[in-house]
Amino acid sequence: MPVEEPRTATAAGAVQLPEVAGSAEAGTAETRGRPGQAGRALGPVALVVAGGLSVQFGSAVAVLLMPRTGALGVVSIRLVLAAIVLLVVCRPTLRGHSRADWGTVIAFGTVLAAMNGLFYQSADRIPLGAAVTLEVLGPLTLSVIVSRRLVNVLWAVLALGGVLLLSGGGFDRLDPVGAAFALSAGAMWAAYIIFSARTGRRFPQADGLALAMAVGALLALPLGVAESGSKLLVPSTLGLGLAVALMSSVLPYTLELLALRRLPSSTFAVLMSLEPAIAAAAGFLVLSQALSGTDALAIALVIVASMGAVRTQVGGRSARAGK
Repeated sequence: MPVEEPRTATAAGAVQLPEVAGSAEAGTAETRGRPGQAGRALGPVALVVAGGLSVQFGSAVAVLLMPRTGALGVVSIRLVLAAIVLLVVCRPTLRGHSRADWGTVIAFGTVLAAMNGLFYQSADRIPLGAAVTLEVLGPLTLSVIVSRRLVNVLWAVLALGGVLLLSGGGFDRLDPVGAAFALSAGAMWAAYIIFSARTGRRFPQADGLALAMAVGALLALPLGVAESGSKLLVPSTLGLGLAVALMSSVLPYTLELLALRRLPSSTFAVLMSLEPAIAAAAGFLVLSQALSGTDALAIALVIVASMGAVRTQVGGRSARAGK
């Protein structure tokens, strides 16, 4: 199963993304309650799912790259190239931001570097499926903590059952260091959700993400150079690294940042439980990794939980719109 892990066309295209996402809370009273309201409410959900697909299929490329550069090398190439792409496309301004804005960006960048570094260290020590499953516990725990509705807790519990099945019952045989790295990566994933939402509120478009990615790249690069040295500059390695950066960082992080402007953190965290299911599908299609019956059941549980979270989100907004 592959590991967890843009605006590359034009700025005009990127500007349209928030409009696609829509906001169930925005708009005039005349537009609320119309038939298209549910479709606009589903916009942020579509962004999250698209980001998950990009992450996991991009991770198949990362699997090919890791033997060349090591775990820290993959992280440094991924973040550096993603930062370059985002900075060129977004061209964020460095002026006019408060101290709190910069504090949020630095925290977000630190979380990005830590999340990716910890996860790849985990994947280097324990089976990939178990690493993804342990990491997903972070967003699921967040969904339970911040949710104000009992039904969201139930969906999170169902999703947790699915991701536990994906572990194949092997947690008792895991390298304790690798498991600790995965759990730590999960905690950083939960922090990523929080700081991505805060960054999206403080900066226009994906400007905050571009700046945070630059911070993460600066933190990760020395570790990657220390581990891999000149191997990072091999042309074929850079080509694969660019593919990983675009598919696993630039596109999904941008989509998730935009989605978090419209989607509660609790619902977003439950939707993140789709990641192991998407990873299993990517492993089957790209890496020819067969799915067992237990894997199929786990995927079904996760998808049902995610669909339930979506229905709860859209149904709640439709009910408020009808009042």
